[in-house]
Amino acid sequence: MTSQDDGYPARLDIDYPEEGLSRVTTLFRLILLIPILVVAALVTGGFADVYDGGDTAWIVVSSGGVLFLPALLMLLFRRKYPRWWFDWHLELTRFTTRVGAYILLLRDEYPSTDEAQAVHLEIDYPDAGRDLHRVLPLVKWLLALPHYVVLIVLWIIALVVTVLAWFTILITGRYPRRMFDFVLGVQRWSLRVDAYAWLLTTDRYPPFRLGP
Repeated sequence: MTSQDDGYPARLDIDYPEEGLSRVTTLFRLILLIPILVVAALVTGGFADVYDGGDTAWIVVSSGGVLFLPALLMLLFRRKYPRWWFDWHLELTRFTTRVGAYILLLRDEYPSTDEAQAVHLEIDYPDAGRDLHRVLPLVKWLLALPHYVVLIVLWIIALVVTVLAWFTILITGRYPRRMFDFVLGVQRWSLRVDAYAWLLTTDRYPPFRLGP
C-alpha cells in the first residue's frame, strides 16, 4: 500500500516482504544484477544532441538520463515544464528505484522496466507558472548541500545495513523490519532531494526526515 504523507510532491513506499525473501536469489544477487544494470546504464547514460523543433533548435543535454539543463532553461525563460519531459523523468526514476530496491535486497522481484511491482513512487506534475519560481532552479543545487552532507552519511550506514541484512536473509529468510524501514527511508530522502534539486519538479524544500 502507498503510504500517506504530509503532501510533499515526491513520495515513495515499498511493500515489506511479509512472506520472506529467497535465500538463493539473495546469495547470487550480485550476479543476477548484471543484465538489469546494463539496461539501466544504457538508459541513464549522459548524452548531448541537437533537436530540430521547426523554428527552434534545442541542444538537449542529459546527465544520468535526466534532462536537467533543458528543464532549467525552459523554466528560466518560458516558465514551462513540458509534460513529456516530466513523464520521462517520472518513469526513469521509477525504474531506477526498482533497480535500487533489488540491489538493496528490499524485494525479490526482478526489476521491471515498466511495471510498478511492489515499488510505489509518485511525483506530482507541477504547474510551472504557479508553483515553480523562474530563477530558483539556478541555485537549488547549492541550497540542497546540507542534504547531501547528511545523505552521504546515511548512505554509508545504509550500505552497512544492507550487508548485515544479506547475512540475516541467508540465515532467516527475512529482512528485519527496522533495517528495511531505515533503508527505505534513505531512499525516500534521496528522492525528495532529487525532485527538488535535479528534476526541478517542486520548489518545496525537502524535509530532513526518513519517514513519509
